[in-house]
Amino acid sequence: MILINLLPHREAARKRRREVFYISVAVSAIAGALIAGGVYLGYATRIATQQQRNTTLQVAIKKLEAEIKDIATLQQEIAGLKARQQAVEDLQADRNMPVHLLNELARQVPDGIFLTSVRQDGQRVTLGGVAQSNERVSEFLRNLSHNSPWLTQPELIEIVASSMDVSPRDRRRVANFNIRVRILRASEAQKPAAPASTPAKS
Repeated sequence: MILINLLPHREAARKRRREVFYISVAVSAIAGALIAGGVYLGYATRIATQQQRNTTLQVAIKKLEAEIKDIATLQQEIAGLKARQQAVEDLQADRNMPVHLLNELARQVPDGIFLTSVRQDGQRVTLGGVAQSNERVSEFLRNLSHNSPWLTQPELIEIVASSMDVSPRDRRRVANFNIRVRILRASEAQKPAAPASTPAKS
């Protein structure tokens, strides 16, 4: 006996293939969504962790900036204290400047020179006087330049020839001069200055 299948087997097979395809597509979509969700959660976790680190770093940076400002303020205060200390030391040293100045002038002025004015402006001293000759002025400049531990950088401002009455019948030619010189503070003076100036004080 011959059996004949009259059912539409091809359409049933196609239906089964479609169902398998839809199921596989659904499974793939679910798997893809799960993988994408996992990747997203992983990156989100990393981003959150990095943001926490950034926040911690920003807090630490703000603390460091505040400390740096405090250090800068302290440095300014230290610089101000040093400047005031130096000013006090300079004032204490400057109290003896007139003594050193007069002492050195008494030692360095050669014979034949008479000082008529001494004017001090800070560490600059202007000397005015009368000399018997230009050579006496040159000698005075050499003494100030090489022989004085407290006076330095002598500079001849002007020298003018003139006449001076020594007596009613005696009129001599003289040289009026102005010299500018710098007086050193105690901190600037050379070490040999102390023993050199000791004999003049005694």
